[in-house]
Amino acid sequence: MADDSSMEKFRLFVAISIPEAVRDEIIRVQRELQPLVPRNVVRWAKPDQFHLTLRFLGDVPVDGVEDLKKSVGAVCRNARPLFLRGEGVGFFPNSRLPRVIWVGINDGEGRLVELQKQIEAAVSPFSLEPGEKNFKGHATLGRLKNPRPADTRDLAARAQSLEKRLFGEWTVHEIEIIRSKLSPAGARHTSFAAFRLGAV
Repeated sequence: MADDSSMEKFRLFVAISIPEAVRDEIIRVQRELQPLVPRNVVRWAKPDQFHLTLRFLGDVPVDGVEDLKKSVGAVCRNARPLFLRGEGVGFFPNSRLPRVIWVGINDGEGRLVELQKQIEAAVSPFSLEPGEKNFKGHATLGRLKNPRPADTRDLAARAQSLEKRLFGEWTVHEIEIIRSKLSPAGARHTSFAAFRLGAV
């Protein structure tokens, strides 16, 4: 009979945390947007779930976690700290057919995109989830379900006016593997492992 522990899996993703000052600005704008769309159309992200996801892994068998940590750690050791800025509000795939509303996060130098590619390559052996073809740094504000054009007209207009809104800037010194536990009350995120950028 198989050992039950060998079947255990952790739901994981690799991400960059957002500092409290920037998070507070994001919360402020999220609250501005909430009255502009019917409640039954959007599921708003909880503030403690704001983060910059580099790669969602999904369910990873426990016996592969240590190797996963080594792979992520190797990428981080060879990377320098990043200077990021949160700026603008937008939609995936677009404002006409919005499914996700987000705050943009980027570095302006392309180093974030390069780091994401390296993380993608390092963790792909541990995940059955598809990677992102066109990565765009962002924090998710909410997810929309089957919205009608009338439902999102005011939301899209307000988002356009926030296109250049600056939420803050910060220096990133570490990358985290975060565990996501699902429950009827929603997902609960906890830091599973952290890796310093440029650490020897």
